[in-house]
Amino acid sequence: MSTKTTRGPTVCFAALSVAILLPTPAIAQATLGDEEARERMVEQEIVAAGVTNPRVIRAMRETPRHEFVPFAGRRLAYLDMAVPIGSGQTISPPFVVALMTEALDPQPTDRVLEIGTGSGYQAAVLSPLVDEVYSIEIVPELGRRAARTLRRLRYDNVHTKVGDGFKGWPDKAPFDKIIVTCSPEDVPRPLFDQMREGGRMVVPLGERYQQTLYILRKEKGRLVPEALRPTLFVPMTGQAERQRDRQPDPTRPEIVNGSFEEGIELNSGEASASDEPASRRLPAGWHYQRQTELIRSEDAPKGEHFLRFHNTEPGLGCRALQAFPVDGRKVRALDIAIQVRGDDLRPGQDVSQMAALRITFFDQRRAPLGQQVVKSWRGSFPWQAEQVRLPVPPRAREAILRIGLHGGRGTLDVDNLTLQAAEQ
Repeated sequence: MSTKTTRGPTVCFAALSVAILLPTPAIAQATLGDEEARERMVEQEIVAAGVTNPRVIRAMRETPRHEFVPFAGRRLAYLDMAVPIGSGQTISPPFVVALMTEALDPQPTDRVLEIGTGSGYQAAVLSPLVDEVYSIEIVPELGRRAARTLRRLRYDNVHTKVGDGFKGWPDKAPFDKIIVTCSPEDVPRPLFDQMREGGRMVVPLGERYQQTLYILRKEKGRLVPEALRPTLFVPMTGQAERQRDRQPDPTRPEIVNGSFEEGIELNSGEASASDEPASRRLPAGWHYQRQTELIRSEDAPKGEHFLRFHNTEPGLGCRALQAFPVDGRKVRALDIAIQVRGDDLRPGQDVSQMAALRITFFDQRRAPLGQQVVKSWRGSFPWQAEQVRLPVPPRAREAILRIGLHGGRGTLDVDNLTLQAAEQ
């Protein structure tokens, strides 16, 4: 029995869920009371983004995310963003938690194994939806803190331990469902063995900065994959990391699929006129996409496709992101090139919400070193080429590039985006 899965396109999507996703109504939400902010988060970032399972939506409404965020980051608790929780780890954005929970299809009788306890938030969301949750965290400090939080909040059906999630929890197996909140390159064999026949696993698989989120169903002793979307998670450490075939090179930073020719066909779950599920094609390598459309046109500056961002509601998220390694000790600057077209581009709720290309650098502990606006755009204009040289902070080890409207309004078309180390 092989645990190998089809990973989708060669540019699937690997990463570090440390994406500081500054969604748009950030200032307003940060000042609301916890319950009101949580309700707004669910409506604007979860329901509006396509999560439909009523039990999952209710669990997201009732789980106090602020209790799982370090005190210094609590003003960010109900924004759709990853928030650092220490030890180089993050609590995943609420939409990602809701998406993965819905994909898991939790049932009241399920025994669920979670790999990567982190803050304990994902386990808390699962708690009212299933019978038992068994959660493993490899970082002792995080595992102990999460256990204390879950006990204090009386999530009595959540059981935690510190250990390498690669090995699973064999004495509690088999499990009906397995959810992996960190990214291995391939499914660890012990997790396959500990999943019940007919069960399902939700897991981000792929290279360090190029992953795809999958549902894997165990049928007749094999894993049957269904791609959900490109995504970005911290790597599974321990044995999974030691077994990686490919490691990133931070001295050669690059953006993959910047011409948007590689795509992933996703099942939308909606029935078409032929009673077959409708599908949507997303560009591989790009994650947390909101209000994007992959356009096939002879008008594309390079190849046959370009990516379109369109938004009419001020403050609504509209973006795509990609992470890459970059060692600021070896790479002094980045050369970035892009071709763009604009139609009635204007600010959203304020001038900070505008069509732009932005980059956030992170140090070796994945602490942000600040965000830089590489280029911003207003008004209407035909296809035009832009080139920028951007200095890299010496402490940088990773970065996240974000392109989109960021709460602004209008239509932005993007193609032929490249990034490389500047020649010394």
